[in-house]
Amino acid sequence: MARLLRNLLFIFINIFFIKIGLSQEKKLAKGQSQYDKYEYINAQDTYLKVVKKGYRSADLFKNLGNSYYFNSQFEEASKWYEELVNSYPDEVEPEYYFRYAQTLKSVGRYDDAGVFMEKFAESSTDDQRAQLFKEEPNYLERIDFQSGRFEIENSPINSPFTDFGTAFYGNYVVFSSSRDTLLIKKSIHQWNDEAFLDLYKTEYNPTNGELSEIEKLDSKLNTLFHESTPVFTKDGKTIYFTRNNYNKRKRRDDKKGTNKLKIYRSYKNPKGGWTTPQSLPFNSDEYSTAHPALSADEKTLYFASDMPGGEGASDIYEVEIISGGSFGEPKNLGKKINTEGKETFPFISSKNDLYFASDGHSGLGGLDVFVTRLNPQTDEEGLVVNIGKPVNGPKDDFAFIVDDETKRGYFSSNRDNGKGKDDIYSFVQIEDLKKFCEATLAGIVTDKDSGELLVGAKVSIYDSSNNLLESFVVGDDASYNYEVKCNSQYFIRAEKEAYTTLEKMVNTPGETEITNTPLVLEKKVKTADVGDDLAKVLSLNPIYFDFDQSYIRKDAAIELAKVIEVMNQYPNMKVDVRSHTDSHGDDAYNLWLSEQRAKSTIDYMFGKGIDKNRLTSKGYGESELVNNCGNNSNCTKQQYQESRRSEFIIVK
Repeated sequence: MARLLRNLLFIFINIFFIKIGLSQEKKLAKGQSQYDKYEYINAQDTYLKVVKKGYRSADLFKNLGNSYYFNSQFEEASKWYEELVNSYPDEVEPEYYFRYAQTLKSVGRYDDAGVFMEKFAESSTDDQRAQLFKEEPNYLERIDFQSGRFEIENSPINSPFTDFGTAFYGNYVVFSSSRDTLLIKKSIHQWNDEAFLDLYKTEYNPTNGELSEIEKLDSKLNTLFHESTPVFTKDGKTIYFTRNNYNKRKRRDDKKGTNKLKIYRSYKNPKGGWTTPQSLPFNSDEYSTAHPALSADEKTLYFASDMPGGEGASDIYEVEIISGGSFGEPKNLGKKINTEGKETFPFISSKNDLYFASDGHSGLGGLDVFVTRLNPQTDEEGLVVNIGKPVNGPKDDFAFIVDDETKRGYFSSNRDNGKGKDDIYSFVQIEDLKKFCEATLAGIVTDKDSGELLVGAKVSIYDSSNNLLESFVVGDDASYNYEVKCNSQYFIRAEKEAYTTLEKMVNTPGETEITNTPLVLEKKVKTADVGDDLAKVLSLNPIYFDFDQSYIRKDAAIELAKVIEVMNQYPNMKVDVRSHTDSHGDDAYNLWLSEQRAKSTIDYMFGKGIDKNRLTSKGYGESELVNNCGNNSNCTKQQYQESRRSEFIIVK
């Protein structure tokens, strides 16, 4: 009987777990169906229930991560991508390294993001995003270089819902918002569980940027579905805008049942209203076209699309507007602009600059705003440049527009501490795009006497505040090469066993070029005994103080570094620092000043790690001149200078 009960129990348990397994498989199938239809909120809910039951797989973590990633919920996406790369490393396609890196940027983990971008670059050598990462290893420095050119603030037109995608329209600003569609239409978009968007306008003062009351645009333009990202001709008589594939009260889906986006055009009628919007001829039920922008001469329309034959998830295209309102054939802007990622939200300024949002070019996380000259006169003008902080940040930043005359404009972002999911931010541009300048410190380390290449020498680069920037050991060619900022001061230190440490101060030029700085090291052949002056043993350059001052100058710091190096090599050495002046000025004052300079010298050496017990100091003023240039003498400037010296006398 007991055996029968055990067998029955075993059968029951198996049936129970088979039912659980079938239930999870049904949920996974349901989640996949929702995911394939871009119903990401519903898919998230289904997948999370499956995870809660303990089910795990690479595909589950990919889809769950993607459902957050495509809704710009990067922090949540990062958790599931982390599960993927840690639990299923052999099933991670390169694209997931890229997406994981993007989500890490969004939470400020740039070093970790760099690790996974390296993995992505190693496995996707032909991908432009990988190539850009390899070409711009210092992209964060370049972004910092362009940062600070805008003053931004959250616009008063924002609501607790979604607001984005501004356009100038005469004395108005037009934007997209989901602010009242929940109250009136009860319509929900299953991609992000948000209400559908309508177009609104607010009167705009271009002088101070003030906005007035908000009102909805003509009902001819707004429907039950999404309307967004408009652009108007300068005369205000034509509008291009984005709408779901919905026309004449009919919704059209692609072959998979997904409703795509299309660009529509409408004209002002004689009564001041708008004509029924018409779909543009290059739209399709099978792909999306969106976010129109007009060239400065209004002869070209730019837009974003995922149409077949593009470079990535969405690309920017241009199409000629032919006289009479017809169109030419759309042309992809090519690999200069478009990557395997997303390029979207184009805007053309009156200066013919193309601004667009991208997650394929090197940025701070999510979509960043970039700019390039459409018809560049030089290679530099043709560069794609990240416009920097504070417009760009770790989240999605997009839909940038600017009035080149007033320097005022708007962009959209889902950054933290906003009023809604997407907010509109106004800005004033206080500085034009900076001409990027990157200098290079380069040279070869050699032996002073033989000219031999000193393979294995250590080269260190310090900034003007003596902060270590980089340290490396030179290879077989004994050369070093390091990119730095223009118009800046650096210290280059070269070290090798059996050689005296060398340090040079270098000022970089104001334009991009290589600053060749050879480093010639001298063997430690000289010896020193008690009573010797290290300044003479090491052939120090004179340690100067500014007139009537006692603080350590930068050129003096270079010479003191040599003394400090010797004292580090001989930890029992003690030194008496002696400071001398020439005969100019009052004798008593010179004595006091020399004492202050000697004290400043040992304070500096103590700050660099030399124990004060190993240092003594004394100021001698003009009491020990090296020549006959005393008071009331008539010596040359050079002769007086000979007495102004610092001595480092070895006392032990």
